[in-house]
Amino acid sequence: MAQIGDNGNSKSLIQVRRLAKSYRRGNEELHVLQGIDLDIDQGDFVAFMGPSGSGKSTLLNLVGGLDVPSSGTVTVGGEEISSLSRARLTDWRARHVGFVFQLYNLLPVLSARRNVELPLLLTPLSRTRRREHVDTALSLVGLAFAFEVSPSLLGLGLAFALLMGLAGGVPPAIRAARLPLTAALRDL
Repeated sequence: MAQIGDNGNSKSLIQVRRLAKSYRRGNEELHVLQGIDLDIDQGDFVAFMGPSGSGKSTLLNLVGGLDVPSSGTVTVGGEEISSLSRARLTDWRARHVGFVFQLYNLLPVLSARRNVELPLLLTPLSRTRRREHVDTALSLVGLAFAFEVSPSLLGLGLAFALLMGLAGGVPPAIRAARLPLTAALRDL
């Protein structure tokens, strides 16, 4: 179960301790997150909700290894990622995180299969294993019929399903989505 505050659960998949993130805007320092403690167990489905500017995306970016904290720690699967170099963080992210971005980031010139396969090119998987992962991911989200279809020909709901396949292409520890879910789910 996800818990805010330090519950001391060393078995949590994700542990965030005393997390802070600040940005500079001109002469002003903007404190987006301050002193966050959070535990998320494996298998939990967690939604960060709040008004625009409340730090949801910042927290998601820190937990997913897209950014580094100003202070505090982020530990995922027993590995502290908050102190990794940029190169090691990139490698860790390729192996452990499946992202779905708000603006979808699907390439219309590539088929559904190639869009899902693209991030797998950063992994050591063979071509055969990549195809197996991609075909399984697309089948799991109900898009086995659309392997060679361009994402631009899919409606919003099917594009969202494709994105879930994209996030599932790698067997990640974390699947992170930053999008307005109500718009995507309405069309499913």
